Amino acid sequence: MAKKEEGPLGFEAALARLEELVAKMESGELDLDAMIAAFEEGQRLVKLCTARLNEVERKIETIVKDSSGGVTVTPLDIGAGA
Repeated sequence: MAKKEEGPLGFEAALARLEELVAKMESGELDLDAMIAAFEEGQRLVKLCTARLNEVERKIETIVKDSSGGVTVTPLDIGAGA
């Protein structure tokens, strides 16, 4: 019985599938057509993961209390090295 997708693939599932594809491609066991198909699927998964990470990054905010006791909301600085 084929696995039925119920909605969009979540980040963790997409990342796991991407890791699975990479392992298969690195194994050298895929023929050229299967390698191309895996690469194309991997490209779609990378786009999905990147979009999801960007979406989450925009949502993450830190609440900082200033010296006067006021609260400001600023974007979380995750650093440029990530």
